[in-house]
Amino acid sequence: MNILFVHQSFPGQFINAVLALAAQPGNRVVFLTQEGSKLDLPQVQKVTFKQARYAAESTHPYLRNAENAVLQGQAAYRAGLALKQQGFVPDVIYGHAGFGATMYMKDLYPHVPLVGYFEWFYHAHGTDMGFDPAEPTTMDDECRLRTKNMVLLQELASCDAGVTPTYWQHSQFPLEYRTKLMVLHDGVDTRVNQPVEGAKLVLPEIGLDLSEAQEIVTYVGRGMEPYRGFPQFMEAVSLLLKERPQCHVVVVGSDEIAYGHAHASGKSYKTLMLESYSYDQSRLHFTGPLVYGQYRQVLQASSVHVYLTYPFVLSWSMLEAMACGCTLVGSATPPVQEVVRHGENGMLVDFFNAHQLAKQISELLDQPEQRKKLGMQARETIKQQYDSERLLGQQLQLLTRMAQKR
Repeated sequence: MNILFVHQSFPGQFINAVLALAAQPGNRVVFLTQEGSKLDLPQVQKVTFKQARYAAESTHPYLRNAENAVLQGQAAYRAGLALKQQGFVPDVIYGHAGFGATMYMKDLYPHVPLVGYFEWFYHAHGTDMGFDPAEPTTMDDECRLRTKNMVLLQELASCDAGVTPTYWQHSQFPLEYRTKLMVLHDGVDTRVNQPVEGAKLVLPEIGLDLSEAQEIVTYVGRGMEPYRGFPQFMEAVSLLLKERPQCHVVVVGSDEIAYGHAHASGKSYKTLMLESYSYDQSRLHFTGPLVYGQYRQVLQASSVHVYLTYPFVLSWSMLEAMACGCTLVGSATPPVQEVVRHGENGMLVDFFNAHQLAKQISELLDQPEQRKKLGMQARETIKQQYDSERLLGQQLQLLTRMAQKR
């Protein structure tokens, strides 16, 4: 079977499927992606593209996302056309939607089944936009987001089938397209992400040694922004460090904005929070981004792990933390509530209530047996519902089934 993967960031969410299909005798796996990644995978032919330019400042702000998607789609088409001229014809295409790389795949290969991976359909009200009362949705937001969905709507119309990771994300897509989309998470490797009894957090590469710490509260994010509750977390940390002299807090991630927009002051949210509240900084540790093994050590040594999010895309990190047996305190928002049942496999708090968050963390730090029970049940949830080995089988079945329809 010939399989063409298309994703602007190699290998993205397709890593497990790519490796599994490439390992099967008789398969040819080609991955079309933006240039820049130095990673290579065994038995995978990586073909790169580079868009000619990016949307100009003169382009209407509502249309910049669409223009960038067109430019990326054009570049991906041209790279794909060179493959086609060399004789490569896939039996199925699996592409990441929303950024443009798959926009013209159906024109390049009109008779090849196209499966799209869809993460998020934008709404101006009722989800992430307007969630924070301090940032109400504006007219520009409404118009910009409706325009931004143009790319997704085109990709929804052109694909033969689609995948979205969670029921919450599935529910955001227009009703008339939902039957085209199946809920299928990428999955978490529960053999790699598993608890380690008595794990100690020692990362000599960054000079962090918490081997003697009895209480470690952890937080993980790509960036540090309101979308993932960083300001609320840091307010709670200020309270927690004052109340618990033995507590250490470890924050993993970059001092940048991954989702949403920058603060009006131009300062990073890390800087703003450090200026707004007092901390014992000898017990507050910012690691920056970590390689996967280091990140996993943080989770395995965690006493309580905090995950907060707007009603938006659910992070892999929350599921990986649960797989590691972390005692989770999460926000009572729909993406988290799909997975976490309060008092059973984690605890839920009001997203905006930093005092409630600090109190819940403190109570759990005083209850080792409850933490153990919640952590065990959290891991069981991931094993039963999000285990990558089981979900990989479903992904491969879908791609094989679609290839047979060609």
